[in-house]
Amino acid sequence: MLAKRVIPCLDVDEGRVVKGVKFFDHVDAGDVAECAVRYDDQGADELVFYDITASHQGRQIMIDVLRDAAERVFMPLTVGGGLQTLDDIREMLNAGADKVSINSPAVKDRNFIRRAALKFGSQCIVLGIDANRVRRDGREFWEVYVNGGRVPTGLEVVEWARRGEHEGAGEIVLNVMNADGTREGYDLEMTAAVSEAVGIPVVASGGAGCPEDMAEVVTTGHADAALAASIFHFGTYTIAEAKRVMASRGVPVRL
Repeated sequence: MLAKRVIPCLDVDEGRVVKGVKFFDHVDAGDVAECAVRYDDQGADELVFYDITASHQGRQIMIDVLRDAAERVFMPLTVGGGLQTLDDIREMLNAGADKVSINSPAVKDRNFIRRAALKFGSQCIVLGIDANRVRRDGREFWEVYVNGGRVPTGLEVVEWARRGEHEGAGEIVLNVMNADGTREGYDLEMTAAVSEAVGIPVVASGGAGCPEDMAEVVTTGHADAALAASIFHFGTYTIAEAKRVMASRGVPVRL
């Protein structure tokens, strides 16, 4: 069985790492490069870097911040936020990113994922899905949001995940907004539904409160990786501690 990945996430705003609850009410969580180096030293399998206001503000990712972090760590980096063109993707890859996460542009241009995958290879194109449980016509609906969780799209999460795989995405990061920052556990139902619907790796994001939650989402939720932020940023657990707990529950991890 392939090892399950543990991935810290750096939500970046104005050049600083921040963390919020359900995508809002952010508080400062440290320097980007310092956080990246700390997680690299602790044994993180990858690092996800989101410029959370770039799309909303209509600007590019702060590339100098990315380049500084990339020069100081050796784990793979996934970068998202504000990527609008193939040239933007090329610039991020040249600056040190290994993968790019695409959300808003994929919704605006339904051929964007396919063109990016053909140009750069599916292995470095990630479909980022900001998912929200909403009520529509008296029924629950799993809806895709864009622009940092500000704008609903009308797209259904599982169908959009299938579409992303069909278009050439090599991985999906499922950010469940209702669980984000709550530390109450991942959305196992939605994660499992997406994981079972596609044949590409799914990274679960949103809700990690302890390593046991991470173990549960890669077993019950069938995710290939568990992404977390709050529990690492504020020193509740280290990456190594989380992996030891997961391993004790029978989860294959790289210790």
